[in-house]
Amino acid sequence: MPIIVNLDVMMAKRKMSLNELSERVGLTLANLSILKTGKAKAVRFTTLEAICEVLECQPGDILEYQAE
Repeated sequence: MPIIVNLDVMMAKRKMSLNELSERVGLTLANLSILKTGKAKAVRFTTLEAICEVLECQPGDILEYQAE
């Protein structure tokens, strides 16, 4: 898949666990895990906005395009 999810990288930079991010964003661990592993088919803008707010980053810090 040409879209790479760097959520784990941003979480490591902020020293934040998946549990903490889940609580602060208001998403289930299962949904965040699907996103983190790159298995998500879509991401709502409200979800992306909440993640960026908590991690103090830009959407481009989390999502990356790589040509195959």
